[in-house]
Amino acid sequence: MLVGVLLAACTSTPVSEPPGGASTDVGSTATPTRSPTPTVAAPRSPWPTPSPSPLVELPGPGRPYDAAAVLDAMVNSQRPDGVPDQLESRATAGAVADRLWTADGRPWSTIAVGGSCGPEVCSLEVAGSPEGGVGEDLYVFAIRRDGPEVDMLTTTLGGLSPELVAALDEAARSTWAGDLVGMVLTSARWSPPPDDAVFALSYRSGGEEGSPGVDLLLDGRRGTVTVP
Repeated sequence: MLVGVLLAACTSTPVSEPPGGASTDVGSTATPTRSPTPTVAAPRSPWPTPSPSPLVELPGPGRPYDAAAVLDAMVNSQRPDGVPDQLESRATAGAVADRLWTADGRPWSTIAVGGSCGPEVCSLEVAGSPEGGVGEDLYVFAIRRDGPEVDMLTTTLGGLSPELVAALDEAARSTWAGDLVGMVLTSARWSPPPDDAVFALSYRSGGEEGSPGVDLLLDGRRGTVTVP
């Protein structure tokens, strides 16, 4: 009987080792390790995000004057008091010319220059109208008597072509969420760079500046019309 048991033990099939020589625990219930699922990036659109469409075709501003042209306008001023002698220098004229922008980059058809001086500071006004335009551009500068420094005080820029004013009016009426029925566009003003695409529009119910109305800012490049 004992011999039979020993023979059975000797002829039993041995348990094979897993590859690599590591032992296997037959009774283990551990879950096999899985490789992490790779993250797949969302596909990118081959088309770029479109930019806002401009509301109007902008003419492109420019500085058409140089020191010689401004100095000539100073010396030949037709204003009653003209321009003070201390302002009639090439340095002052050049500094003023660097600040004079027109909406379409072309010289005005008419230009007028006048000024006055106080004890320390002089003022200089430069006004011009474009050929066939509907308004006037006005620049007011402050200039110290003891130096060539020129500072811009104010600008009122209305020198625009009738075609551009009509395009601004149409764009405002079609874009603004408010009601402009019965309103008349009484003035359109532009800004020098870097805000040359922004126009200030004034609408009045009676067609006059003093009547009730709405003031709007039209950004021709961004395609927006807002209340300032």
